[in-house]
Amino acid sequence: MDDSITVRHRSAAEIAEGLHLVRRSPRGVGTLALAVRRPAVDAREVLSRAELDADAGLIGDSWSRRPSSRTADRSPHPDMQLNVINARFIELIAGSDHDAWALAGDQLYIDLDLSVDALPAGSRLAIGDRAVIEVTDQPHTGCAKFAARFGRDAHQAVWTEEGKRLRLRGLNARVIVGATIGTGDTVRLLPAGTPEGPAGL
Repeated sequence: MDDSITVRHRSAAEIAEGLHLVRRSPRGVGTLALAVRRPAVDAREVLSRAELDADAGLIGDSWSRRPSSRTADRSPHPDMQLNVINARFIELIAGSDHDAWALAGDQLYIDLDLSVDALPAGSRLAIGDRAVIEVTDQPHTGCAKFAARFGRDAHQAVWTEEGKRLRLRGLNARVIVGATIGTGDTVRLLPAGTPEGPAGL
């Protein structure tokens, strides 16, 4: 992607006006709108298809090489393999250009209700015919880069009580069943206790 891409920073009023669309995100069944690979720091590759792996996360992504402040030895955190964000919220703050979406640094952009109520930690999502990911309890927080790219008002929006409840900044997940996924794939919440693997889908 082009590192020169800039995003017009939306005002607090613009964000508040558009949040009703995020609140109406489908619950239980949605769509994978975008997948992005991060081969290196500040590098982004928008993908039409991506490969998920239980050990590596998203194949070709730099997660497995990123030190984590949340592990004792600073190794990559296994419950932070994937960053998932609501596609309606990123469109609200970044517009329709998918290269601009990718600036958020998340790997999966999903049109689905990602709120704490809809997807508590431990919830499992099937993506396409085979892949399964699990929502973890690790919080996904906005950083200085997010504020710089999308504006102070967007950054502040994710930290409001509603923003945290809706998980506007997204959530962390790990891969349970690896498979190839693609934009347009159906994403659906699996019933609690669903067996792992294709037979459970």
